[in-house]
Amino acid sequence: VNRVTVPTSYQDLAPCTGQLLHRHYAQPTEAETAVWNQVSAVLEEAHGILAELQSYNGAGQEIREAIQNPGDLQLQEKAWNAVCPLVAKLKRFYEFSLRLENALRSLLEALTSPPYAPMQHLEREQALAKQFAEILHFTLSFDELKMTNPAIQNDFSYYRRTISRNRLNNQQLEAENEVNNEMANRMSLFYAEATPMLKTLSNATTKFVSENKTLPIEDTTDCLSTMACVCRVMLETPEYRCRFTNTDTMLFCMRVMVGVIILYDHVHPVGAFAKTSKIDMKGCIKVLKDQPSNSVEGLLNALRYTTRHLNDDSTSKQIRALLQ
Repeated sequence: VNRVTVPTSYQDLAPCTGQLLHRHYAQPTEAETAVWNQVSAVLEEAHGILAELQSYNGAGQEIREAIQNPGDLQLQEKAWNAVCPLVAKLKRFYEFSLRLENALRSLLEALTSPPYAPMQHLEREQALAKQFAEILHFTLSFDELKMTNPAIQNDFSYYRRTISRNRLNNQQLEAENEVNNEMANRMSLFYAEATPMLKTLSNATTKFVSENKTLPIEDTTDCLSTMACVCRVMLETPEYRCRFTNTDTMLFCMRVMVGVIILYDHVHPVGAFAKTSKIDMKGCIKVLKDQPSNSVEGLLNALRYTTRHLNDDSTSKQIRALLQ
């Protein structure tokens, strides 16, 4: 198989960028349809999940009152009744992460299969490449919201403490049927992550590579670095930037770029920050830092806390300083 080097210029990328920019126009070819339909169903659900998370206010007030007045059964019940529907929501989000993982896996299979090189895949399967970008956009949007909402972990901790206490008193609570102990343990691990959706996708990508022994690891990492490059060039090239119709498109592009960098860093043996990396990390970080800080702080945090190799000795001091 001829390896195609990762593109770096405006001209190299022309065929791919249009589809990433025009998020709603890529139509699947016949060969892509099965995977496209599967991923489409997941992406349709993603909008509702984000809306639910955005409006997640938590039961902080009720929990505080219950804790301050342990003898007041009415307040205990009020807190419990406030927390249960929220935990059902958190369970839905967690279960959705498993469906997202399967969707990502199907896309990786399609976008790395021989005999095509990554750039050819992105040109041939533009509808799937766009879906891959949409998944990353959702993932980073979800994690940004989760990172800034401490109520999620507070609610879930209170729920678990209440169940443990009642178990000691031999009381079975109805909600336990909804979230059994094993499910609660898995959810705890999920929400303990700073960026749970991204962590799910990183693990899924790593697993995909380790299970596909016959597939050269470069087929996956080149696909990721090519996408990172497409996004970076679009963000730093005036010819493209002037085509961004609004800040949403710009944010979409930045989230996708950060998402593929993090996946690359988890999958590639030496990661995204090494000198040999095919991702221009300095260029990518600079593009982010050129934006208003309130719109990119969550993305810079994802690079700080969700990557794997940032603190390796091989990472240059310059790059580390950029992310200080």
